[in-house]
Amino acid sequence: MSCDKFIEGHSRLLEIHFGLAKITSASTEWAKNPNTIVLIVEDELGEKIYGGSRIQIVDGALPLPIETAIGKYDRKIFDFVGRGTCEVCGMWNSIEVAGMGIGSLILTRISAAVLTQLPVNKVYVLCAPITMRMGRRIGAIVDTELGNNGTFYYPKDDFIATALVLRDVETLVHADPSERERIFDLRKNLFQVRNENGPKGNFDVSYDLRIANLDKLNV
Repeated sequence: MSCDKFIEGHSRLLEIHFGLAKITSASTEWAKNPNTIVLIVEDELGEKIYGGSRIQIVDGALPLPIETAIGKYDRKIFDFVGRGTCEVCGMWNSIEVAGMGIGSLILTRISAAVLTQLPVNKVYVLCAPITMRMGRRIGAIVDTELGNNGTFYYPKDDFIATALVLRDVETLVHADPSERERIFDLRKNLFQVRNENGPKGNFDVSYDLRIANLDKLNV
């Protein structure tokens, strides 16, 4: 099952890179939640997952990971998260494709591309310093109303996380111009094959961005 492979791969990366066997916002309850969209990058046969991310929509039942993560530090997050809000979270890529841009380019881009298929108008992303650039590329900005100008010590006291928010899902006015163009093209053409240029060279990606079972959302 794709969700199981996603959870296994993400958990392994957290432990390898951060020494974290479990973090407070890493519950797997989302796997049973119909209002969570899972995006994966896999091989041509669908046998191996190289990375993934997920989009969790506020539904009044399952808290967003950002609520669980920073709610004890700043309760304003509970006021800011309401109907029409979602979070892009749990982004990871496997070690064997590290440096290709699967996480930093492809998953960030498709996470932004599929948003217009969903009943959302505000998106949160909780970023580590290394992933800040990814969030900014798609137009997310630091939510300075939270924490210490948007920053928190999370998931450990020697790690800093920053809350980014995207309030212009349709237009992406703050996005990098070239990135906005690519995202708009993916929104227009959900099925396509593109040659992508990552840090380690070029590779072909076959995109299938149509979100199935939208009628099962309950938000």
